[in-house]
Amino acid sequence: MHARRSTVLSAVLLPALALALTACGSGKPSSTDAAPPATGLGTSPLQNPDGTRPGLAPLTSDADRAAGRAIVAKVRTAAAGPKTGYDRDQFGPAWTDNVDGTPLGHNNCDTRNDLLSRDGRAVQHKDGSACTVTAMTIYDPYTGKTVQWTKAQATKIQIDHVMPLSYDWQQGAAKWDKAKRVRIANDPLNLIPADGSQNAAKGDSGPAEWLPANPQIRCSYVVRFAQVSLKYDLPVTPADKQAMLKQCGG
Repeated sequence: MHARRSTVLSAVLLPALALALTACGSGKPSSTDAAPPATGLGTSPLQNPDGTRPGLAPLTSDADRAAGRAIVAKVRTAAAGPKTGYDRDQFGPAWTDNVDGTPLGHNNCDTRNDLLSRDGRAVQHKDGSACTVTAMTIYDPYTGKTVQWTKAQATKIQIDHVMPLSYDWQQGAAKWDKAKRVRIANDPLNLIPADGSQNAAKGDSGPAEWLPANPQIRCSYVVRFAQVSLKYDLPVTPADKQAMLKQCGG
């Protein structure tokens, strides 16, 4: 009698318990605790050809690193031209939304805040604004650290031009029209929110002179550099191309 009663209880209670556990564990994350990208470290550049997906994830497999080398191999080389005439204003107002031909242009939000929203998690906005980011959690690929950021510490996270604007100028952008220069300055493919001190240390250096402190991200970084180079048909220096191939095992 007791054995039969125990069997009946098990038949009733165990499925109910399993259902309860499933309900607790399979719910979608709330808007204030959104799940990070699949790797937790951002998006592979191989899966992000237009730069609209969050962050920058390492390329770790042999196949992915080979694919990265194949992209870098397509980049043209040329010696750097003079820096004469370069000025940040030649690339338009900083972080303008008034830009044609980029995925985030004319969306009523400036480029800087677009990028913070793209890469941040648990993003908070200024009261009454759907654009201005005031706080977030963000993974910085250049250092490999997760940062709790607030607008009061604005320079802690800066927006890096992967292919620096001065570098662009020396490699051919000096001959472009203004609209094209504004485009590369605000193209999400060329923009990564990263540690402010890393951005400052980089300056206008190419990969032969500067690479992110985090060695795991260096192959991804040079692949992104190559993607920008190819999209805008801008060559890199021979030394930079050699350094880029090396980071992906070439």
